[in-house]
Amino acid sequence: MPRFMIERNFAERLEMTKEGADRVNRINDEEGVRWLLTFLSADKRKTYCLYEAESAEAIRNAARRNDIPADVIIQVDEITPAMFA
Repeated sequence: MPRFMIERNFAERLEMTKEGADRVNRINDEEGVRWLLTFLSADKRKTYCLYEAESAEAIRNAARRNDIPADVIIQVDEITPAMFA
């Protein structure tokens, strides 16, 4: 499954709740998108999220339905130090 890094910029500080995360995951499941990991900036206004999805369009659809930004979507591959040992 392709992986994507999504950069999101929020006008207000992001305060995620369990209910909010459950809603995001439910909609993502309906769109065939899997949320793997998120890094949150210190000011809580920007996130960098790693997702699995068939396409960037699926991520855009899920983001639109979740009413969250998807400002930059980049398909990525994984490289780890263990690959060079």
